[in-house]
Amino acid sequence: MALILSIETSTMVCSVALHRDGELLASQSHQVEKSHSSLLPGIGIEVCKEVNLTFNDLDAVAVSSGPGSYTGLRIGVTSAKGICYTLQKHLIAIPSLEIMAEAVRGKFEGDHLLCPMMDARRMEVYTQVEDQNGEKLWDLQPKILNENSFAEFNQPLYLFGDGMPKFKEISSQENLTFIDDIFPDATNMGRLAYEKFKNEDFEDVAYFEPNYLKEWRTTTPKKQLL
Repeated sequence: MALILSIETSTMVCSVALHRDGELLASQSHQVEKSHSSLLPGIGIEVCKEVNLTFNDLDAVAVSSGPGSYTGLRIGVTSAKGICYTLQKHLIAIPSLEIMAEAVRGKFEGDHLLCPMMDARRMEVYTQVEDQNGEKLWDLQPKILNENSFAEFNQPLYLFGDGMPKFKEISSQENLTFIDDIFPDATNMGRLAYEKFKNEDFEDVAYFEPNYLKEWRTTTPKKQLL
């Protein structure tokens, strides 16, 4: 038996879910404009209270490991590490694109490919491509889009995520299907986290950091440049 609290903060949607052996028990999701920091502790407590449990009952905490919003990922990981360190729980990391793929995995028949796409500004996305069995054809990578970005694939290819719309505008490839309203959500972390729990695939609470994929850059205010 494994009771796992999942935290997802890689986008503007902050979500928390509680699963037992991969089965969803309770969840909450909130869209926020600036920061998840004020929401996370309370949401986690409320989700556990819905099923008369507390953080002490947890076996592990799973957190989205990126890529995604620098601030969101940092807050999510810090919150997860805080729970794990304080209560001596296991920490599990799940890539954001895997969480998106899980939302549609198993919903399509026949030979096909899945392609989650996370917006990385301008015409760039974070993406990967996997087959219906989860075998990676493209590992997680940043990619600058053009109309032929996926020309090497002939089988049905399902694309989704907040980076998808800008590729949809420039692509005319006939084997592509575009799926709306798919984003990383903690409710889709249950099975993935449980598999890692069974395999004892845990992170070092002290040293784990999110995968931002790109180096974080700060800018100097214009007044200081004068």
